[in-house]
Amino acid sequence: MHQQKSEISLSKFMTRLLRHTPESHGLKLDPEDGSCPFDQLVAVIQAEPRWRRVTAEDIRTVVANSDKQRFEIRGDRIRARYGHSHDKVQYTPGTPPSVLYHGTNTEALPSILREGLRPMNRKYVHLSEGTHFAAMAGSRRGELVILTIDTGKAESEGVVFYYAGNEVWLADAVPASCFKALDGKEREG
Repeated sequence: MHQQKSEISLSKFMTRLLRHTPESHGLKLDPEDGSCPFDQLVAVIQAEPRWRRVTAEDIRTVVANSDKQRFEIRGDRIRARYGHSHDKVQYTPGTPPSVLYHGTNTEALPSILREGLRPMNRKYVHLSEGTHFAAMAGSRRGELVILTIDTGKAESEGVVFYYAGNEVWLADAVPASCFKALDGKEREG
């Protein structure tokens, strides 16, 4: 249990470094894909007194065990796959499944139904191929509502989808005409 808590804590610190405030720790991310040299991330983490004993293998374990697969190691570089608030990382447009899901809460729903899905304090709207990730995201802030996005309709209205990896898709915004809220019976199925 102690090991799991340490992994979660390290994952949160890595999220802060790779998604939100890299510059405050002297980390320089590639503006195109949000990556940095793996060794540089290790050095930045080890420079923090709390994490001075963290090894490269510990970081690889966090990457492998991340429930949402938040991180990706490619060759000698590491990056957060999605959720950046520091720069708008570029992704290649892709063709999503016919339906994607977005988790939100009942308090935010009236505004979303009026204005559509917008990235708010993020750079993209986050969508998922299954309800599991949508439910994890949406249930953090109140009573869960899952939206189903008709990607064909959205694409016909000019929405471009980007694949971020591990069943996560991104869009700049999604008009309200392209989604509906699932009721409880539909969510169970």
